[in-house]
Amino acid sequence: MKLVRIIMLGLALVAGGLALLIMMNAPAPVPEVAAPQVPVVVMEEVLVAASELSPGRVLEETDMVWQKTTPTNVQPGMILRRNGEAVTDLRGAYVRVAIGAGEPIRRERLIRAGRAAGFMAANLPAGMRAVAIAIDPGGLTTAGGFVQPGDRVDVVKMARYEEGVSADAQGAQVLLRNVRVLAIGQLAERNLEKPVNGTTATLEVTPPQAELLLVAQRTAHLTLVLRATAEQANAPETGANQTGGIANVVRYGVLTGAR
Repeated sequence: MKLVRIIMLGLALVAGGLALLIMMNAPAPVPEVAAPQVPVVVMEEVLVAASELSPGRVLEETDMVWQKTTPTNVQPGMILRRNGEAVTDLRGAYVRVAIGAGEPIRRERLIRAGRAAGFMAANLPAGMRAVAIAIDPGGLTTAGGFVQPGDRVDVVKMARYEEGVSADAQGAQVLLRNVRVLAIGQLAERNLEKPVNGTTATLEVTPPQAELLLVAQRTAHLTLVLRATAEQANAPETGANQTGGIANVVRYGVLTGAR
């Protein structure tokens, strides 16, 4: 009986030693590290143009969309949804300055609905004037109707020169060069789908040029000659031949000289 107790005690000691050895060789527990708190960024919704908006365009709801952005990208003048702004509030407003697709719509680039009469004045640079001249509604004096608002043109005066009793001659003279077209008729927005026709063309000119045009259209026939887009960037803006300059004279369909 004593032998059995001794054996049992020995086994217990061996088991305890093994348990102690396992505990000593076990890896130390890794303390739990709390996951870093990621700040929740509340996105802003900014009103942007759904497509390119040209000057003179009347805004429709489909022209504007809300776009999410971070608060750091918000700049003064942007229209924010959280401020209670609504797309319907801007419907019918006029675009004063061109807005690219995806570009934020700012109130300073718009003219509110009901103030259409002020659009032309708001679209004029300081020191410039808007003058309307009569044109052929069929496009005969506007390059077949392909002169559009925003294009640049030369203004040519066609006049008749009488020499003697039966002699008859026609003269062509460039009055103004590289003048910006503000509107054709009542249309101040480009129409890329078809030619634009009207009975008047509104041009952006200086005060002296305005006087020149007003006198010229009372005494002669004015025609707009469309300039190439590639020339518009390098040509001097509103360069004018304000003192009359040289007129090419055509008699019976033949260029006979200059005045």
